Amino acid sequence: MFKNARFFRLDTPFALDAAELEARLGERRFRPCGPIETATLGWSSPLGEETAGLVHGVGGCLLMCARKQERLLPSAAVAEAVDERVSELESGEARDVGRAERRRLREQIVTEMLPRAFTRSRRTQLYIDTEAGWMVVDAASEKQAEEVVSLLRETLETLPAKLPDPNKTPSTVMTSWLLDGTAPPDFVAGDACELRDSDDSAGVVRCSGQDLASDEMLNHIRAGKRVTKLALEWDERLSFVLAEDLSLKRLRVGDALLEEMDDTDLEPAARLDAEFAILALQMRQLIERLDEVFGLLSTD
Repeated sequence: MFKNARFFRLDTPFALDAAELEARLGERRFRPCGPIETATLGWSSPLGEETAGLVHGVGGCLLMCARKQERLLPSAAVAEAVDERVSELESGEARDVGRAERRRLREQIVTEMLPRAFTRSRRTQLYIDTEAGWMVVDAASEKQAEEVVSLLRETLETLPAKLPDPNKTPSTVMTSWLLDGTAPPDFVAGDACELRDSDDSAGVVRCSGQDLASDEMLNHIRAGKRVTKLALEWDERLSFVLAEDLSLKRLRVGDALLEEMDDTDLEPAARLDAEFAILALQMRQLIERLDEVFGLLSTD
């Protein structure tokens, strides 16, 4: 279900059950963009638009989905329309159009064009593990994750959640795993990584389909580069790319865990339910393991 994962630690136990959370989210249910709105953001069903529920609970985990709809209004099209309108005014009235008037014309044209603009929607799934005290967001970027967390915080009026603050620097640990071969046995390096110069973020080496233990790769590290992203397989259960901010990308559940579902004829909603149950359990155990390795919350 999740392609990415960004973790947020809850400072206090999550007090709402599924029914109470459902009621809160219902106050900010998603609605499409109005004629002159550039974007809307709200809550939709995590199991698909054919179902009405806004919260799906499995094993102490509460699954939600934020949906954002945006009107697509290319800046080039707006600029061209503004230039045409300015040209008409200047030639028809034999005068120059000033900066302030040009700005007003742009606002007017945007208002005229918005109702005819196409829309695009993006769904972002997230869940709260009420037993482990973590929130997991399927967001590819920090901006996307913060937008959804902010929506949940506004919806609930409070949400004491924060990003991990590890005791050990992830890039230092991952660099040691490759250079010194010190990775724990349950973390197996894949064939992709990103290396950056310690004193120059512009110096980047990205590789895929490579033997990370080869001299060619290790020489980059010996020359001073550090590992900022590393493809890993954890205990044959999950594979992912771990970044230095402890976010996960290219997240995938191991084939062995999904084999049972492949042998059954499940409806789409039932399959999503089963996939989420498997994912949430594995993620709970992975976060515990990452906490052991990195110390996800500093105890200064």
